[in-house]
Parts: sequence; C-alpha cells; structure tokens
Amino acid sequence: MITVANPIYDIVFKYLIEDERIARTILSALLKKEVVAVETHRNEYSNIGRDNLSVFRIDFGATIQEADGSRHLILIELQKTWLETETLRFRQYLGAQYANVENMLPENQGAYAIPMVTVYLLGHKVGDIEEPVLYVRRHSYNYNDEVVTKGLPNPFVDSLTHDSIIVQIPRLHGQINNRLDKVLSIFDQSNKDQHNKQMLDIDETAYANDDEMLRIIHRLQAAASDAKMRHDMNVEDEYFSVIEKRDTTIMLKDKEIAEKNVKLEEQGAKLEEQGAKLEEQGAKLEEQGAKLEEQGAKLEEQKIQLEHKDLQIRTSVLMLNKAGMSPEDISASLNMDFEVVKGILFS
Repeated sequence: MITVANPIYDIVFKYLIEDERIARTILSALLKKEVVAVETHRNEYSNIGRDNLSVFRIDFGATIQEADGSRHLILIELQKTWLETETLRFRQYLGAQYANVENMLPENQGAYAIPMVTVYLLGHKVGDIEEPVLYVRRHSYNYNDEVVTKGLPNPFVDSLTHDSIIVQIPRLHGQINNRLDKVLSIFDQSNKDQHNKQMLDIDETAYANDDEMLRIIHRLQAAASDAKMRHDMNVEDEYFSVIEKRDTTIMLKDKEIAEKNVKLEEQGAKLEEQGAKLEEQGAKLEEQGAKLEEQGAKLEEQKIQLEHKDLQIRTSVLMLNKAGMSPEDISASLNMDFEVVKGILFS
C-alpha cells in the first residue's frame, strides 16, 4: 500500500491533469476512444465563485483517432466540483464555450464549430441515478420518432449540440470491470486514509504492468510529498469548512423556519376548522330562527283567522237578535252554547 494525494482536491487535480500523457489517459478512458493529442486552452484553469461553491474548469482541444485511423479535433470542457452546484453555473460556462469564436473551425471560415463534449466530475450524487458514470448522447429523429443516420454526423448539427459525460464520484465503489473503472479508481473516496482525508491509500500492485496507471499513481505520490501542495489542500479544507458551517447554519435556520411554518399552518387549519364550526352553528341558528319566524307567522295568521271568525259569530248573533229571535232560538240555530250567546248579547 502506498499513500497518494487525493485528486478530488482542486490543486491536486490541476497538478495531475497538467501532465499531458495523464490527461490523454483520463480522457481516452472517459471518451472510450484514443486521444492522441491534448492541448490545454488559454485561460484554462479557473475556480469560479468560491464565495458560494467550487467549480474547477479545464478546457481541452483533443485530437481523436478513430478505429479506421482518421483523426479529428473535439473540444472537451471538463468541470469538477465538490459541492452540489446550481446547473445554471454549468450552463453559463457552457454558453461561454458556444460563444467563443476561437472554438470555430478555421478551415470553414468560421461557419461551423469544433464538436464538443462536456465532462462533469461531481463530488456529490445526482438524485437516484445509481450509475457512477452516465453517458448522455445525442440522437436525431424524424417526425415518426425513427432514428435518422443518413447524412450524420453533420457539422451544422454538431455545432449546435453536444454529448455529455457525468461522473458521480461518491458512486465509485472500488470494483474494476473495465478501463474506465480502473482510471476512475484513483478518485474512489472509499480509499481515503483513516487519519487524513487529503490522502488515499492505494494498492500499487493493482496497477502492475499498466504504465499509464503507474504514471498517475506516482504523480499523485509526488503531490503527497509536496509541502506547497499540502498547504494548498489545507486552504481548500479551511474554505470548505467555512462553507459547511455556513450551510449548516442556513440548514438549521431553514429547518426552524419550516417547523414554524408547519405550526402556523396547523394553527391556521385549526382556526379554519373552528371558523367552519362557528359558521355551521350560525347556519343552524339561522335555520332555527327561520323556523321560529315561520311558526310565528302561522300563529299570527291563525290569530287573525280566529278574530275574523269571532267577529262573524258576534255579527250573526246580533243580526238574529235584531230580527226578533230569542237567545234560546239563536243558540239552537247557530249550535252555540247558550251562555256564550248571552255573553254576546248582554256584554
């Protein structure tokens, strides 16, 4: 076992990729094609927005040799980040590449752009995608969703679209099944030293008889023994420690706000429920009031009817008496109680 510097650190990764042969080894494994030449573009290294996040960018011009021996140039934009990054940042960097006139093919008088592949080395997981390496490739379709191959690749199409490779470093599980697994194994964080996360403990014998991988391992080993490199790694750790503390504080505040919002929502729901009950009770009281009002109206109507009937009876008794009938005859004629008749006549 040997101890090497952890290439997830920006300063170590920069040191590693500055070796043109190592850059070709890594890019060849990612692209699954032979990269025969690599040119690092002007203003190649950048750490963007370190007040919020770390995005480390390197732009390459890579010459690819196909199986038939033909060669062509592609542009590779490689971005590495430790933290979960806003995709807007990546899109902004990508837009800058599309807008850069230096990325146009001079032999076509700038009519077409150099085909581009974007590579994202992420220090975090992307949702529930379990594959450690994700290839996002373009396809062209007609109206019936049938794949179109005739006339492709085409420089116009290639100028406006691109492929992407997304590497989730936390998904690297130490299993080596192919060339890419072997190359990316140098990023496997399960190999971190128990006492120093800046270092990885590597079994050098796993890379025996592989000169390209041994070159990578030995360069990382050299980085581990470089005092300035270790200092810069400490600076990165301090920076991310501050960021993590800040993010933890924000997270706790967000949690507190979320809990308060939940309580307010619960209280609001209870008040709404109480309001609904009061409204229901009010509706019942209103309904009862309407019924009482209806009953009162009926009683009033009955009272009027009784008064009208009483008036008719009194009028009939008085008219019959005036016609000369005796109280006894009136009582018999109207089928009324004799005492009632007397009460009307002599009241």
